[in-house]
Amino acid sequence: MNRVHGSARGALATAAAALLLLVACAEVPTTPSRPVEIPVFPPPPEQPRFFYERTLMSSADVVLDDKDASLRRLLTGEVKTGEGMSKPYGVAARNGRVYVGDTVDRSIVMFDLAANRYKRFGLEDPGSVRMPFGIDIDTQGNVYVVDGTAKRVQVYDADGKFLRTLVADLKWKRPVGIALDDKRRRMYIVDAGGVDSEDHFVRAVDLDSGRVLFDVGKRGEGPGEFNLPRDAVIGPGGELYVVDGGNFRVQVFDSDGKFVKTFGAVGRQGGQFSRPKEIAVDKDGNVYVVDTAFGNFQIFDREGRLLLDVGGRSNTNAPARFMLPSGIAVDVDGRVYMVDQFFRKVDVFRPALLPAGSPYGAARPAAK
Repeated sequence: MNRVHGSARGALATAAAALLLLVACAEVPTTPSRPVEIPVFPPPPEQPRFFYERTLMSSADVVLDDKDASLRRLLTGEVKTGEGMSKPYGVAARNGRVYVGDTVDRSIVMFDLAANRYKRFGLEDPGSVRMPFGIDIDTQGNVYVVDGTAKRVQVYDADGKFLRTLVADLKWKRPVGIALDDKRRRMYIVDAGGVDSEDHFVRAVDLDSGRVLFDVGKRGEGPGEFNLPRDAVIGPGGELYVVDGGNFRVQVFDSDGKFVKTFGAVGRQGGQFSRPKEIAVDKDGNVYVVDTAFGNFQIFDREGRLLLDVGGRSNTNAPARFMLPSGIAVDVDGRVYMVDQFFRKVDVFRPALLPAGSPYGAARPAAK
């Protein structure tokens, strides 16, 4: 019987290691593939205004890989995996930190794109959430989350440390949306009510004391009235924009809650709404409205004139394709973050004025 001596075994091991290193470093033959088209809006030949940039689905999309894991996948064909979301809904973004409420896992997910970090919080008392809906961020970076089941607002610092609970002592039917006005130290909370309730309104609350300042609207179809309101946002001038879902419109109020105007109507054409949900605004005062039925978001100027629609409805997940979109946020750099509940993702869109590869949270150049 042939035997391999120790020195021979060492030589064989060294040779195998060298061969493995050569395989790892060698260029792997690939078959030619069609170049991936990056969705752009509006499509050519028009001047682009937004580019699809990336998709966030799990921790694997932000956390950097180590060399050992990369080599192991190269040799074994293993697919990179990470902790994902079960049913995301609302989203807020500030300086590259993206906060997403997960209504099934009862928590808030943080994608820190600038620091390549991922974190989940809101799981433990006293800072737990049961049904995270609307999310907003104040000027200090603190995160405010509407809990639709517990009927309260939970507040965390930028890293997810629980700070306090607000408005738990007030009467709510179905709180869903939130908008912060730091300048006036106010918080607006949207109560969607329900088909069997007359409590369809927006409540202004003092951020420091928690005292109710005033309520905006009541159930109805007239100016300043609501039918299943969904979300709200504060414009650069302090104006309050409210998605009036059941009336298929956006209503605008001044900082004291006085009705100013409305735009949008039921329909399937651009500038109309079929199932509007969440709303956001950029530093120029442009308004972004998600429509679940259209599978897109529409951008309006501050006068309510349609500028552009981004995305489209699809049964198959793909960049800028949505089945059940819900939340939307605009960061200080102009990047737009759009949540899809069905595909369990957040698609990121980069404004054309922002050069490709720009750091997250960097100031967006002014329009020429």
